[in-house]
Amino acid sequence: MEKYGSKLLGTSYKDPITSFSHFQNFSVQHPEAYWSIVLKELSVSFHEAPKYILDTSNKSKQGGTWFPGSVLNIAECCLLPRTHPRKEDNSVAIVWRDEGCDDSNINHMTLKELRERVMLVANALDAVFSKGDAIAIDMPMTINAVIIYLAIILAGFIVVSIADSFAAKEIATRLRVSKAKGIFTQDFILRGGRKFPLYSRVVEAAPYKAIVLPVIGNDVGIQLREQDLSWKEFLSSANHYPRSNNYIPVYQPVESVVNILFSSGTTGEPKAIPWTQFSPIRCAADSWAHIDVQVGDVCCWPTNLGWVMGPILLYSCFLSGATLALYHGSPLGHGFGKFVQDAGVTILGTVPSIVKAWKNTECMKGLDWTRIKSFGSTGEASNVDDDLWLSSQSYYNPIIECCGGTELASSYIQGCPLQPQAFGTFSTASMTTGFVILDEHGIPYHDQACVGEVGLFPLYMGATERLLNADHDEVYFKGMPMYRGMHLRRHGDIIKRTVGGYFTVQGRADDTMNIGGIKTSSVEIERVCDCADDCILETAAISVAPVDGGPEQLFIFVVLKKGSSIEPEKLKILFSRTIQSNLNPLFKVNYVKIVPEFPRTASNKLLRRVLRDQIKYELSTRSKI
Repeated sequence: MEKYGSKLLGTSYKDPITSFSHFQNFSVQHPEAYWSIVLKELSVSFHEAPKYILDTSNKSKQGGTWFPGSVLNIAECCLLPRTHPRKEDNSVAIVWRDEGCDDSNINHMTLKELRERVMLVANALDAVFSKGDAIAIDMPMTINAVIIYLAIILAGFIVVSIADSFAAKEIATRLRVSKAKGIFTQDFILRGGRKFPLYSRVVEAAPYKAIVLPVIGNDVGIQLREQDLSWKEFLSSANHYPRSNNYIPVYQPVESVVNILFSSGTTGEPKAIPWTQFSPIRCAADSWAHIDVQVGDVCCWPTNLGWVMGPILLYSCFLSGATLALYHGSPLGHGFGKFVQDAGVTILGTVPSIVKAWKNTECMKGLDWTRIKSFGSTGEASNVDDDLWLSSQSYYNPIIECCGGTELASSYIQGCPLQPQAFGTFSTASMTTGFVILDEHGIPYHDQACVGEVGLFPLYMGATERLLNADHDEVYFKGMPMYRGMHLRRHGDIIKRTVGGYFTVQGRADDTMNIGGIKTSSVEIERVCDCADDCILETAAISVAPVDGGPEQLFIFVVLKKGSSIEPEKLKILFSRTIQSNLNPLFKVNYVKIVPEFPRTASNKLLRRVLRDQIKYELSTRSKI
């Protein structure tokens, strides 16, 4: 803002804080100007430069044609030294520590060491696979997983991202849809000193070649199939190259696919979402602009390459010159917190359920997190009390909320250090992102306080243009209204704009409910019910119409804190009173059920659909009786 504000905004520019909203609006109206700046600020080097930033002449491409004619290798951009942002061969690219080694020194890898290691793996890939093959990664986000990820793209292959928590059936589905020719995995996953099988799940899912890394030591701790290779054997296949630590990258058009990720799969087969080389630029740019990731930062965010946050973290660090911090173990205990302290983490990303666990178990007591300048939060709705606790761990520094999707390669709403931040809310649309909030008739609200489905402007650099196993237009555009000559893009979130101009996510469009003729959302009710009594860990709200018809009835599922006990009927009274005093006096809780845990996807998203189906079945059974 200080560098470019006056040039772009002219006399209307005052200072970065006062003029931020104006600058964001400018970026929506003039994306070419914004992206020309970003390309200079990030570590993006084109093998063949784009003819221009944006071409909108082809009206069949609703998102426009970005950087036409450009050719690059985005993995090479991550690995090369650069004067701006300042990345040198001896810069620390990655720091890491293994679980159980809490008192050992932090491990470091320089940019040069990372590049040589990636190039070694790239040479080995050429010896085993054919150019253009899709190759899966199904393992924790370790330093070797990051090396493998970059090597696959450097060598002109395609990464297939699979989360290490999936069962064999889910792994098999993703391998089938992506047409993967091989898979990198580990023999086991190590958590709390215990070994959990991973290779055996991959074997059950995949007839393809697996390259298996050991979780401990240099040798795998399990018998491999005949067609599979140990990590040591795989690397030795590069020995016949005279300079195995050197590699000429495969340069491809910017629209080439480099990574296949998957939606959470809350209903049916998960959507296979292809990331092109636009996607890394988008996510790194948003982290640079909204979380202030820059040279000198140490960024840590517990995640996995199978979820969108894994690649986002990787590119956000390497394209901005920051250091990536990896903890090889569970993020739920003291060991992770000590790593954050010892590694000097400056930006710590979180998921609200992890923060809740830290706060409830008090496992981070006595640690010094004061190097942290900001926190990030994504994945689910945040709890204000938990956010207050988290912020207090480092001088009450801001928590930047992020909400987006795999198909967008980033967030459409976020926080920003240049604006006052309120816990559990989003302060702005992300840079170059335009959207409207639609009422139930598909008509956009003006800039007043409101609740409705979000409709994104289609001109969004980095967003998908196709899906591998679904009709892209049907998923994202069919049924969405026109706005100022633009066909709005569907995202599926219901968001609320407050009087102060902040945003909160109220849930998905299919999580809305009609209680007493008034539309509300599951998330809104859950936020109120979570605070109804100290014994409550979390709640889930759904509505179901009676079997014989009539108005929707409100059902609240409850998970109690460990050791707590309370009667459902008492909770029903508490919830009704709380909802009526905080939301609407006409809302009535019809049913409360205490359960040990909620059904969730592997990425921890609450499956309200499963709870809804459960209640429908119970109501149906009762009606027959």
